[in-house]
Amino acid sequence: MTRKSLVIILLSFIGTTVFAQSKTKANHVAIFVKDLKKSAAFYKDVIQLEVIPEPFHDNKHVWFRTGEHTQLHVIEGAAAIEQHDINTHYSYSVPDLAVFSKHLDEMHVKYGNWKGNSKSPQLRPDGVKQIYLQDPDNFWIEINDDKF
Repeated sequence: MTRKSLVIILLSFIGTTVFAQSKTKANHVAIFVKDLKKSAAFYKDVIQLEVIPEPFHDNKHVWFRTGEHTQLHVIEGAAAIEQHDINTHYSYSVPDLAVFSKHLDEMHVKYGNWKGNSKSPQLRPDGVKQIYLQDPDNFWIEINDDKF
């Protein structure tokens, strides 16, 4: 290996390492809801997220773990429940979409494909199966089987 090749490889490695360390990462999503108890129960029992400690201790916040280093912050105080377009949604992946869909059926939670005309999962262009549902404040949620 020539010295020039070694320098190019070293500079490439340093550049890649610096980029990876400075890359923006998700931390949390916060949603403003009308009824905290109802929304917290939905995310705990329907979506099956883990409740984690929150620093406010004011009965207006419930925090959930959504990933190794990501969270959902549910905050009470919205004056009304608004309609939201399905194009604005957040997404969670589950190990088995059929098992999760059965759980939704048992909980009597409405869900469906993007158009809302079928409960059958649809296939995204990247091959991931997905369904959509809404929380008590009409926020849209995609549930998929992405294995990333």
